[in-house]
Amino acid sequence: MPRQLRKQKAYIVVFCEGESERAYMEFLKKKFSDVAAFKFNCSTNLFEEADSKFKKDKRFSDYTEETDEIWFFFDVETKDISKWDSRLEIIKRLRRLRKRPNIKVRLLMTSGCIEYWLMLHYEMFAPPVQTEAEKKEMLTRLVRKEPTYQKGDFVSTAKIAEHYPTAVINAKQAVSFLLQDGLPGLDDTDERNRWLCTNCLTFSTVYEAIDFLESLA
Repeated sequence: MPRQLRKQKAYIVVFCEGESERAYMEFLKKKFSDVAAFKFNCSTNLFEEADSKFKKDKRFSDYTEETDEIWFFFDVETKDISKWDSRLEIIKRLRRLRKRPNIKVRLLMTSGCIEYWLMLHYEMFAPPVQTEAEKKEMLTRLVRKEPTYQKGDFVSTAKIAEHYPTAVINAKQAVSFLLQDGLPGLDDTDERNRWLCTNCLTFSTVYEAIDFLESLA
């Protein structure tokens, strides 16, 4: 029998691209444990992995009625621009796993590397984050803020994540700046997300997950 979670807590299935994303999600899981229950899965091919899991794995498919949201936590990179259409088809299939209402699919996207999202916990800025050199510089800059930080390390990631209210403010500002570059709107729509994934300017939408969790309190 499926677990009866919907009346007690929001049940969220999260597909993380890497261990650093997983470490951040562990912080959110602990911070918002009173309002949400999480199931995690890590994969570099996270969209294809989600599609497969909900088709073939009973640990996922048997809980579609209890699943409130599915989150994809990943980096937006120029090498993935051509993947948007196939990813959108998977997103649409996942939404239809439950008809009334559809399952909400939320994209927690950050330009280039998660370290940009983590840097927003300290300051507002929006440099290019696509080349390997730019990503390395972002990591170096983050380590200056939190010297103990290592990719995938829960303790150091949690220390950074405690500053999430600042990150939410800064990330919203970074996204709003993209309106002048042609972003079609701030609302979480397929049109907006297509634009973000195919233009690869500097931004993060991870704040939308935090806004949602805070709205449950």
